[in-house]
Amino acid sequence: VKSRYLALTFITAPHKPKRRYIFFGMDINHFTDVHGLPCIEKIVSSVEETPEPIITKITGKVPEWINGKFLRNGPGKFEIGSQKFNHWFDGMALLHQFKISNGQVTYKSRFLSSDSYQANKESNRIAVSEFGTVMMPDPCKNFFQRFLSRFELPKPTDNANVSFVTYKGDYYVSTETNVMHRVDPETLDTTKKVDWSKFIAVNGATAHPHTDPDGTTYNMGNSYTPKGAYYNIIRVPPTKETADETLEGTTVLCTIPSVDKTKPSYYHSFAMSENYVVFIEQPIKMDLLKIVTGKLRGKSISDGFSWDPKLNTLFHLIHKQTGEVGLGHYLAKPLSTFHQINAYEEDGFLIIDMCASDDGQAISNYNVQNLRKSGEALDEVYNTLCRVFPRRFILPLKVDDDTPYNQNLYNRTDRTATCTRIAKNKVFCTHEDLHGEDLHQYGGLEFPQINYGKYNTHPYRYFYGCGFRHLVGDTLIKMDLNGKHMKVWEESGVYPSEPVFVPSPDATEEDDGVVMSVVITPHKDKSTFLLVLDAKTFEELGRAAVPVNIPYGFHGTFNATT
Repeated sequence: VKSRYLALTFITAPHKPKRRYIFFGMDINHFTDVHGLPCIEKIVSSVEETPEPIITKITGKVPEWINGKFLRNGPGKFEIGSQKFNHWFDGMALLHQFKISNGQVTYKSRFLSSDSYQANKESNRIAVSEFGTVMMPDPCKNFFQRFLSRFELPKPTDNANVSFVTYKGDYYVSTETNVMHRVDPETLDTTKKVDWSKFIAVNGATAHPHTDPDGTTYNMGNSYTPKGAYYNIIRVPPTKETADETLEGTTVLCTIPSVDKTKPSYYHSFAMSENYVVFIEQPIKMDLLKIVTGKLRGKSISDGFSWDPKLNTLFHLIHKQTGEVGLGHYLAKPLSTFHQINAYEEDGFLIIDMCASDDGQAISNYNVQNLRKSGEALDEVYNTLCRVFPRRFILPLKVDDDTPYNQNLYNRTDRTATCTRIAKNKVFCTHEDLHGEDLHQYGGLEFPQINYGKYNTHPYRYFYGCGFRHLVGDTLIKMDLNGKHMKVWEESGVYPSEPVFVPSPDATEEDDGVVMSVVITPHKDKSTFLLVLDAKTFEELGRAAVPVNIPYGFHGTFNATT
């Protein structure tokens, strides 16, 4: 069979769109032209838990003022018996703890004792469907029972492998379904299963809540009704009234109908300023009919996700005190965003910074098979992924009868983002790049973090993230918004995970503290290490080598010991 294709565009910059193919009616975009990527299959290899603390080998110096537990979450088991998970997001949650005290570090890990994990373990097969993997009927059942099981609605997984979060001072691990697990940060024991739907009418919640200084926590979750899909802004009280309570007192602040009732937008997170929750309704769509009928069709939840570049991106502003949704519609060209950096209000405008790309098909490319490829096949996967870059949007908080049409409402000349009123209640926004040209050679930036405790919802200067010259992070980057300068930490053959900023106890400036990252070494056995950088200089202070293998994880947090 002869392959026929048409090459449409050519741009020579190494990390900008290279060429676009139309191949047998299928549109395939190539955003880069990178060759010779090393195989990283071991970052998605199953490992055993290490529930007893083990001593790490310190090189350099870990500052003695760091006192607490660096907690990480991510997939750690990719096979059950002879069956394999299909997607990176599907692996069984493995919880990690780096305990730091007096310049020394110990490490331990435990698999989350979720219902999914226990069911899989007991049956020695995949017994609960995950995002990219469909549970097959139990072979021990008779034919008629197996046939009927295909008509059952998919049971949401409680495999909370995305992040560590806090509510009312307690630590939980979370994914994006309706179930979280409360975890003891000292032992990593799973202490309580908590279902959002027992407290409010939602079918799930994100793994990226935001917390106000008083401890009040906000999140978002969907609800599916006969009238269609809705997005809900959730508010959780700051404190507990009894020792064992969980989400008691949680309320839905407001409900926003999906533009498409049967195809709501997917969102991984949201932004928050001092007075507003900012929800970004992006053109990544979830086809609810496909998802509900997936088991019958032998298709996973991921089959119901699609990218529709014909749709604009919408920004919704919700007032945190009143629950009122802004009357105006803020529009932008189609974009995909998983993680926001920060948001704050300034001179009548809301500034929102995020990591975003111009294509929303990345989710489907992160299956385990792709992450285990090598040679040209691996290069092809990377080159068809759109790079993610930090961007700033500026939204006017007041649009009334006196607001002019068809002109930029934001007049500062030192910023290039625009916001233009195009109709009575519509403002079209364009972004400003929060980086210089030098970020292109590092493959863009993801997993952004800031000095959250002091600067979330406020004007800020620095953020930290991973550069992506591979399918996962391969450098650490500090971005200075004053001049858009950047500092880089890199080392050949290693893959740092999400950087987490920890302020020093006597901090007077925004970047007084350290940045910590767990660095994965797929080409060297049992040599993963915790890296500690001086946040100001971005120079290495020390590292703690762990004599076990750790897969590449997703998100983490620092639990300070007081």
